[in-house]
Amino acid sequence: MNKEEVLNLIELGEGINIEFKESKNALNKSTYQTICAFLNRIGGHILLGVNDKGQIEGVKQGIVAKIKKEIVTTINNSQKINPPVYLSVDDVEIDGKTVIVIYIPESSQVHRCNGKIYDRNEDGDLDITQQADNVAMLYMRKQSTFSENKVYSYLTINEFRKDLFEKVRKIIRARSPGHPWLSMSNEDLLKSAGFYQKDYAGGKNGFTLGAALLFGRDDVILSILSYHKTDAILRRENRDRYDDREIVETNLIDSFDILMGFIAKHLPDPFFLEGDVRISLREKIFREVISNILIHREYLNPYPAKLIIEETKVITENANKAHGFGHINPAKFSPFPKNPKIARFFREIGRADELGSGVRNIFKYTPLYSKGATPEIIEEDIFKIIVPLVPQEDKTAFKKTIRETGAEKYPEKYPEKYPEKYPEKEDDSFNKTELSIMKIMESNPKVTRAMLAQKIGLTDSAIKKNIRILKEKGVIRRVGADRGGHWEIVRE
Repeated sequence: MNKEEVLNLIELGEGINIEFKESKNALNKSTYQTICAFLNRIGGHILLGVNDKGQIEGVKQGIVAKIKKEIVTTINNSQKINPPVYLSVDDVEIDGKTVIVIYIPESSQVHRCNGKIYDRNEDGDLDITQQADNVAMLYMRKQSTFSENKVYSYLTINEFRKDLFEKVRKIIRARSPGHPWLSMSNEDLLKSAGFYQKDYAGGKNGFTLGAALLFGRDDVILSILSYHKTDAILRRENRDRYDDREIVETNLIDSFDILMGFIAKHLPDPFFLEGDVRISLREKIFREVISNILIHREYLNPYPAKLIIEETKVITENANKAHGFGHINPAKFSPFPKNPKIARFFREIGRADELGSGVRNIFKYTPLYSKGATPEIIEEDIFKIIVPLVPQEDKTAFKKTIRETGAEKYPEKYPEKYPEKYPEKEDDSFNKTELSIMKIMESNPKVTRAMLAQKIGLTDSAIKKNIRILKEKGVIRRVGADRGGHWEIVRE
């Protein structure tokens, strides 16, 4: 790695795959936790000799070789990092100061540091050893197979709904009268679509999870996946609970129709011409949104999918096997199939487009539907789509709605109405962790570092670092002694 590449990393700042550690006179103790977290997430770079502010302090020249040797030796020791790894460690001189760069690739295995499992979240290393759900999600991300291919050898054609096969044929006949599925038996149709496979690990043949999700009776699906559901919620007047709700616990074919019906029931469909043809903007957008939460969900994860309609936006969430992290840019993203056979099936019946085009359609049509506002698509362990329903600059009517729904009673839920208490998330001067710390200190001034670490899910060292940064920014201060004192948010 050369000087320009290191400076580019510093300019990007700390995040999901970049970490700064001062290490001026010795290696930071938390370095191996970060290495473990990067291996378990998407890899990244650790820069030794750079402080939390992104300033180059440099590693003391006399110990550079010692630190590099210590890192290479330690990460090959299964007592420290298990399974052990080999990493690239370079040193780069910048303006007479030495920066040590550790490059960590994403690993295909789950690693432990000192017997603990660490994962990466923004700019912090999380100890998830005792968090069963997060550990399960981590192992899922490392799997090379698709969950839709899981074979159930005792699942027979009798567990599938015959009326769903006829429904599918009716849809296909209207779209493609010569489609080969029209002349196949139900069993052959499933085999043709790839939903009957051999489990080479167990040596058994059978229908797959994908087949059950598409054609299975409700009792069969819930027997295989007891947590299977999509929760559709309308939350406008009653923000604490809901104004309308539909819990969808059926096959994916009917789920699509039910969820599209819920959208049609509660969202307008303004008149719009594309060329000389009238199209439904609502259908163009939400056909893709709903297809996504059904097609690309990680079905072995018990996190329930959600479709929430609020006054100013629609939010969807579903469990995901992430192949990236952060906001998706439609001009740059590379689509990755999560359940390719289910996706292909949905394309055959006209419920989805080619991989990648759905994302582009959401970005293309949302500004037309929402008067210029743009959507957000966020790739994380929980995949999120946010479709705005009103322009972001139109605040007057929104604030009136907030007042009418009792924002004064629950100020923490409406930070945009109380900027003096809760800085807006769009404020680049604070990251997500810093905002969380300030909000917790606001509600509980006597909160301890240990309590903050538990609430936010970060290590004590990460909390300590963020508190130090907030102090340097002059937005918090400690009043009284460490024991018995309290925190105070500084108002300008």
